[in-house]
Amino acid sequence: MNGTPRLRSAYPSTPQARQKRDEQYGTASGVSLPKVPLPKESTAQPDAQAPIIPFNLIDAPSQRFYVAFFYLALLIWRLCDYYVLVSDETDSFQLFMKWVVIDGVILYGLPGLRIPWLQWSSTTMTVLFALHAIADYILMFRVSIPLEAWLIAFTRLFYDRELAVSERRVKVANVLNNASLILGKQIIHILPEGYGSEPFRFFRDAHNHRSAMLNPNQTAFCLDALTTSVDLPIWINQTNPILIELLRIDIDTNTNETLVIQAKEIQRLKKQADKQLSNRTPTSPRHLRYPVKRTGLYRLQRVLDESKLEVQRRLSDTLVVHCPSAHVRAVPKIKCIGDLSDFYIQVDATPPIHIKYSKTVNNEENGHAVLSIPPKNQVSPLARQRTSGALVSKASPNEADVSWARSQSTRISVNESLGINGHWQYLIDGIQDGCGNVVEYSKRRLGNTHRRHASTELPLEQTFSVYERPRAALQGCDSQHALQVPKGKSIHLPLRISSTGSEKVAEGSHRISYLFTPNARILSNQEHAEDSELASFTFESHGSNYEVHEPGLYTLQSVESSFCAGEILEPSSCLLSNPPEPNVSIETQSIPDRCAGNSIGLLVDLDLTGTPPFRLSYNIRRRGGPVTPKVAEPELLHTQLELRPTHSGHYTYEFLDISDSVYREPRSLRNQNLVLEQDVKPPASARFLDAYPSRKTCIGEPISLGVQLSGEPPWRLDYELIHHGRRQKHKIIGIESNVHTLTTDELKTGGEYSLALSAVTDNSGCKVSLEQETKIEVALQRPKASFGLVEGQRSILALKDRVVKLPLRLQGEPPWTVQYQNIDEPDGGITSAVFKNSNDAIDVVDAGTYELIHVNDGTCPGNVDTGADRFTVKWVPRPGVQVSESAVIEVVRGKHVKKEICEGDEDALEISFTGTPPFDVEYSHNVKPERGSQSSTTKKFTAGINVASVRMESSEAGTHQYQISEISDQSYNHDPRQFSPISIEQRVHARPSAAFVEGGKTYKYCKEEDAGGENVPIALKGEPPFHLEVEVRHHASSKPELVTIPNVDSQKYNLHISHRLLSLGTHTVQIRKVRDAHGCERQMDQETPRVQVNVAEVPSISALESQTDYCIGDRISYMLAGSPPFNVFYTFNGQERKAAAPTTSFRRLAEKPGEFTINAIADQRSADCKAHTSITKVIHEMPSVRVSKGRTATVDIHEGGEAEIMFEFGGTPPFEFTYTRSSNPQKGKKSQILDTKSDISYEFSKTILASDEGMYEVVAIKDRFCSFSTQKEHGKTGRKLLTW
Repeated sequence: MNGTPRLRSAYPSTPQARQKRDEQYGTASGVSLPKVPLPKESTAQPDAQAPIIPFNLIDAPSQRFYVAFFYLALLIWRLCDYYVLVSDETDSFQLFMKWVVIDGVILYGLPGLRIPWLQWSSTTMTVLFALHAIADYILMFRVSIPLEAWLIAFTRLFYDRELAVSERRVKVANVLNNASLILGKQIIHILPEGYGSEPFRFFRDAHNHRSAMLNPNQTAFCLDALTTSVDLPIWINQTNPILIELLRIDIDTNTNETLVIQAKEIQRLKKQADKQLSNRTPTSPRHLRYPVKRTGLYRLQRVLDESKLEVQRRLSDTLVVHCPSAHVRAVPKIKCIGDLSDFYIQVDATPPIHIKYSKTVNNEENGHAVLSIPPKNQVSPLARQRTSGALVSKASPNEADVSWARSQSTRISVNESLGINGHWQYLIDGIQDGCGNVVEYSKRRLGNTHRRHASTELPLEQTFSVYERPRAALQGCDSQHALQVPKGKSIHLPLRISSTGSEKVAEGSHRISYLFTPNARILSNQEHAEDSELASFTFESHGSNYEVHEPGLYTLQSVESSFCAGEILEPSSCLLSNPPEPNVSIETQSIPDRCAGNSIGLLVDLDLTGTPPFRLSYNIRRRGGPVTPKVAEPELLHTQLELRPTHSGHYTYEFLDISDSVYREPRSLRNQNLVLEQDVKPPASARFLDAYPSRKTCIGEPISLGVQLSGEPPWRLDYELIHHGRRQKHKIIGIESNVHTLTTDELKTGGEYSLALSAVTDNSGCKVSLEQETKIEVALQRPKASFGLVEGQRSILALKDRVVKLPLRLQGEPPWTVQYQNIDEPDGGITSAVFKNSNDAIDVVDAGTYELIHVNDGTCPGNVDTGADRFTVKWVPRPGVQVSESAVIEVVRGKHVKKEICEGDEDALEISFTGTPPFDVEYSHNVKPERGSQSSTTKKFTAGINVASVRMESSEAGTHQYQISEISDQSYNHDPRQFSPISIEQRVHARPSAAFVEGGKTYKYCKEEDAGGENVPIALKGEPPFHLEVEVRHHASSKPELVTIPNVDSQKYNLHISHRLLSLGTHTVQIRKVRDAHGCERQMDQETPRVQVNVAEVPSISALESQTDYCIGDRISYMLAGSPPFNVFYTFNGQERKAAAPTTSFRRLAEKPGEFTINAIADQRSADCKAHTSITKVIHEMPSVRVSKGRTATVDIHEGGEAEIMFEFGGTPPFEFTYTRSSNPQKGKKSQILDTKSDISYEFSKTILASDEGMYEVVAIKDRFCSFSTQKEHGKTGRKLLTW
């Protein structure tokens, strides 16, 4: 084949294998063939044409096979992605881009392999790539393709024929599209002025006026750095302009110019406008968009059409201005509370201007504000309600002043008090000028960049950091209370720093300045001198103090934080002084005994200097005794110190040192030698040894108190016992010891007693009155103990092994010691516990009856209330479950066996609980089916009361075993040691089934036969005997007939249907239900296979439509009943015909007018027997109309004249027709419809008068029955059967 000549356009020849392959094979007989030398390879072929994979490795066919296999794998992968896309609703765009890239790489990379037959041109590759991309789009975006509709439409392009009532195939389009139904047209010409006395009239009504208008929607336009050009819309209607003039008035200089749009530019604008029109004509309304790049006022000045006549203009001035802009004139961002925001918004726009800004404080929106800026010293028409399209004078626009449209620069001051500390932010949200141009800065911040906006370099926000102002004051020192410091010492200036928003100490550093005047230069009115010093220091809020030591007047002047100046509060002045050092001088006098005349002590007068209170230390030494240090704390500058020892002897008093409130370090007085000496014989005295002001005791018991006596023994002690206002005087004589125990009588009445030492007499005979007294509290009653109540009773029901608190009621003085025991435990001993609360509780962990034995309070033993000395503790019972035995449940070998049920029956197990609801139950369900392996599941449920119903599973036949394994209630969790599982078993029988052996088969019965017929075999499953119920339903009847078949002893049964249940037609036989020996019943569903029983003697035919009248082109359809194929006998226009119908539908196209009658029908089964009928349909001819006798007539009239147009009709009156008036045809141009009208005629002809120029023709006609139209809607010719 290498020698076969090839055309240049043919595929390249397949490269041959090398000689080595030929040498490996021989003939079948073993005779070797002569070796034929291979053609030498051409050396002229360039290396660039050699394949990437040499043919000695993989030959060309194999390479093409591998490429095809790889392409098939990619196709399978593509279909898998399509399946995932449909099932998982993944992203269509990603998959589409993925496969476009893969197809591009494969298709454009394939020629690089240089495989023969796969080296295509760039154009071929581009076409293949485009086809693959379209296929990828259809698959990945799930575009539905109506393949069947396309196939039918494609077939009808070549063969569109259908059987008609004349039993011949006709072309449907020829029947439907009969152009001869509407014929003729009339053209009316209006003669020009030279032919008549009346001038041309170009406009008849407002709807058909040739008009033009600039910017009909009053759209606002503006220009800025980014929007350098805008398109002005020019609306034209019913005209084809060749010249458009625009007047432009410059808003900066008030100069004007005329912009001329020539025909060439107009055609370009019309082409752009036509792209937006679906149905366009040369005079269709259009929006021409003319681009302009300069600001100004534009007005449509003149429009000329093709006839060089001026088109009517609707006045509408349009402004193109500079786009509005706004920005913030930034100011410092640090502010203090109370400051004003004091910043400016710079606005450049055409007034009147509306600017909107918002404010946020600490990230919380704090409202919006809209500012309106009127024109400056001008009256702008933009500020008034616009009642017409003109913005300047209509008469003299060249002299108009449009300076009001210029962009004005305005600075808006925003001054608000900043009353809250934190972050403040002002944002410009948008601006609108007087023309309606809007710039939304807020949308731009959200990421939606507006088409019109100013330069983004200008700031649109102003932020402030507002700080609190500091406050400073002195604390603990003012002009009336000086700050006293020892000489040579310093002290912290008592400074308190706060802020305006809080009384707490302000954070950060503060700069404090103060005024200082030394004591010597302070004026007499306690004010600063003129030469006072001004100083300052830095104060930190944490751990910072400022030391002052020089005496004088300090006054705070100012306070500043790192950001704000603050306020000085009162007190702001403080006087620092150095008081004199403390000192003392003394004078003494002896204190004589009034009875014996002996000295009993010294009275020392102290004259003190310094700042009280003072602290004076001194020692008292008795000869032969130890030194006793003493401290006196005088609070006055002159006071007396009484030194009166209690024992006789020689005493020495030495004053050691002194200090005061300022000089706290003691100052020694030893250099002053302040030492006093004296011999003392003290008088008799007595005092209680215990220093307690009161004592407690029990009622009915005495009390003993120790008394310390001084003087010379023996002593006589007089005392009084006072109770309830009654005094009992007592005396004790002959006391030899200086310590005596005083014991009272029994205190038999409770309450408060006072025991007072009234007098004491020693051996000298001097009686000394005493003022020693103590209080004795005698308990009104003895302590008492009892158990309290819990919910009205002295018993409690508690959880086992929990701590139970038994309430106590204790009377007396705490603490109480209570003894109790559990009398239900013989071996239990007595327990003692201490309680501090009168309503305390005993903690117990065992059940039983607890009894109180004894009680003591802090002072006395007490009694136990015998009526409330016992408390009973019982345990809450643990949860339990019981299955009650009944007629349906019996216990067999420890199992509860429940009555057998059928598969799918509803059954429940009633169980009862003991314990505290709700109960949580867990049980296992084990199924041993009749076939297959067993399964087990675990289930849980919660019972809110002591009785529950557990649903028994019956969805699967077999033995079902239930075991209740765990139970817990509100009080106790499950404890396997306290609960034994309960087992329940139940047998579930499978439901029987029944089915036709040959489901779906059609059995034939004859209506004429009185007996006999085919038997319908039925197969049954279950335990016989069975009970069957069969339904026989006629297709035309909604009420079925039921057949009951009892006692079927076998699993096979032949059903014979009685003829009394059958009627003419098709019957559906269905098994409704079956019951077996266990009583189990199955209701058969609607999807169970059925059988059909046809009882038919003759077929039947019926019309699908109830109408009698049809039009030519309609389809007459019938429904056939019987056994196909059918033979249909009918008569059309008196001619009898026979037609074959292979299916149960019969349809014919109404080709001609006439009467169509169905006479008889026969089917396959009743070929010898016809079903006679009479179904008549009348086919009416289509209405027709002739204009000007069906020809094209031309009539010339003068302006204002009229011409007659005659319409002639065919069909059945009345007639309704629609005609149009179109522009007269011109060479090279298509007529345009100018007017459409409808009219009615009750005769076969009608004449109308017309005075408008144009071409008149009928586009639609209908009579009493039918209609026809040459106007197409959705691609179909309009036709309809009418009803009048």
